[in-house]
Amino acid sequence: MPLRKQVTYSRRPNHAARSAHARGDRMFRTYDTSYIQPKRSKVPAIAFTVVLVLVVLAILWFVGSSVASCMSPKAELLADGEQATVVVSDGEGANDIGKALVDAKLVSTSKDFTDRVNALGAAADLKPGTYVFTGGASVDDIISSLQAGPVTATLTIPEGYRLSEIASAVETATNGNVTADDFTNVASNASVYAGDFSFLESAGTNSLEGFLFPKTYDISPDATADSLIRAMLTQFQTETAGLDWSYPQSQGLSLYQAVNLASIVEKESSGDEGVRAQVASVFYNRLTTQGEPSNGLLQSDATTAYVVGHDPTPEEVHADSPYSTYTNPGLPPTPICSPSIECLQAVCAPNKDALGKYYFFYFEGDNYQFSETYDEHQATYSS
Repeated sequence: MPLRKQVTYSRRPNHAARSAHARGDRMFRTYDTSYIQPKRSKVPAIAFTVVLVLVVLAILWFVGSSVASCMSPKAELLADGEQATVVVSDGEGANDIGKALVDAKLVSTSKDFTDRVNALGAAADLKPGTYVFTGGASVDDIISSLQAGPVTATLTIPEGYRLSEIASAVETATNGNVTADDFTNVASNASVYAGDFSFLESAGTNSLEGFLFPKTYDISPDATADSLIRAMLTQFQTETAGLDWSYPQSQGLSLYQAVNLASIVEKESSGDEGVRAQVASVFYNRLTTQGEPSNGLLQSDATTAYVVGHDPTPEEVHADSPYSTYTNPGLPPTPICSPSIECLQAVCAPNKDALGKYYFFYFEGDNYQFSETYDEHQATYSS
């Protein structure tokens, strides 16, 4: 049996030493050593407590909101078939739109709307504008409308329409939201718009007759007389940007007077481009001749028709009226309609071969006959 090494606590392995060490060991085990232990940080415990409190508060808030939502009565909604107008401004998000829908009684709560918008991923597709919704529409139908954008109507202004006819068309297209009287009043003074549209400078305080460009326009439900007029003037500016006004200016005509002449060409010519340019030449010949055969008289029935509202009688065309071009030389006081771009082009570039040559024309349907003298004209008219 191998000898076991004897462990001692002293260089003198005797009984007394061993007893002393044993007593020391027992005493050491009962000492309070906490004051020499490393101190532990209290931060983790505090952070854990704060997080725990926040979690509890969040749970209590969610439960409370859910209970309140379940207990609160549903808002009374718009009856089926009734309509409500909702305006969505630029920059408004689903939350703002939801509140507007609640105010319009189209949805019960804004949360119903925003939750569905988020579920469909449609938040970025909601377009600003003025909308008319009908009671009973589903949330999905409302969202679809907002994604498509506001519904627009169309306004068609035919070539040759007078201001009064344009105003009536506006009232019809807007379902009376813009009345004919409102439109006419706003269009009554061209100087109001001259600062934004320089081509109106020579129009003075006359109406915008002649400058409301004939075209089909898209109009929104919130359209106003001013917004529609600006759209028409902008279209005139765009359409005429390529025209060269130098010829009418060389004949002493301002841009306003050139539009005036073009409005007469519109009423006195067919849709054929060559005819329009030749009719324009005839009127230039009449305007610039002070003696025979025209004495500066345009002799256009259309200028009197503008006033009387129908094909004039011989007595009416010779009446003492500013718009009678049989009794008054030169142009009438204002344009008599909105001319087409083709008639404006004809005034800017009349038929050169007809200038100084033809002073009369007669037409039946689209068949035009041009004459140099009154006798030739009478012969053509009588045949």
